[in-house]
Amino acid sequence: MGQCVTKCKNPSSSLGSKSDAGKSHGKKGGTGGAHKDEVAKSSVDVIYNGTKEVTVEGGVAPTLSALDVRRDQPTQDGDGVSLARIHEMFLCYKDEHEDAILEEGMERFCNDLCVDPAEFRVLVLAWKFQAATMCKFTRREFVDGCKAIQADSIPGICSRFSMLLEESRGEESFKDLYRFTFQFGLDAEQGQRSLQRSIAIALWRLVFTLDSPPVLERWLDFLSDNPCAVRGISRDTWNMFLNFTQSIGQDLSNYSEDEAWPSLFDSFVEWETERRRRERAEEGSGADPPLECEPGP
Repeated sequence: MGQCVTKCKNPSSSLGSKSDAGKSHGKKGGTGGAHKDEVAKSSVDVIYNGTKEVTVEGGVAPTLSALDVRRDQPTQDGDGVSLARIHEMFLCYKDEHEDAILEEGMERFCNDLCVDPAEFRVLVLAWKFQAATMCKFTRREFVDGCKAIQADSIPGICSRFSMLLEESRGEESFKDLYRFTFQFGLDAEQGQRSLQRSIAIALWRLVFTLDSPPVLERWLDFLSDNPCAVRGISRDTWNMFLNFTQSIGQDLSNYSEDEAWPSLFDSFVEWETERRRRERAEEGSGADPPLECEPGP
């Protein structure tokens, strides 16, 4: 993947204007080292919290830009990732009214990462960020997620994709990603407990991007052909389908209704068995008639 460059020009501009400063209470010209440290610390609070007002001698302390914070106070975690740069990157995309990256900001974020918002890599990134809602990263999710993948810049995130995709192939990791995907697809604000059929179909195709089980397309055809019978997909059905793909062969011959499968799976096996029976019958009826022997002289 080519180098991706963020479009943000002035990440601190979204902080809004500050209120008028109060009067100073110290001596004129008092610019000792301790005083400078206090101003710098307060300015960091302004950038990260957006609420604290700082007063100094003669007026308001000059607000440090995110770049100044990164240079003068390079706050880092134990592995060398700059928390200041992560917050700076977050500010490039955050919503004007909410402390989160919403749909518009997410589109710009994905454009800068050179990825389509609907592709598998974005799902994997949301998984590593433990995002609770589609098209949204809260500040906490974004910061913790960047720390988890050890990236504090757009090029840094881009460089992690190959590692993240490889990680997602692991058996336990994929199981975790698969179960995350169900929760990710729910509308938390509406209190949903099951996925809409169309959303579930799209998410099944997405989560199985790298390794699609043979039965997947027939299963999705079954869901599409029975819109009245399949109104929603429960968590149990979603989770059990992964077990179904791993334990039931492509011909479905080892499926048993006596096992504790969801009833929807019973309906699917009946539907698929009948479909294959009709298919064989049509092939048989369309066969060429046997050759007739010509009468001898």
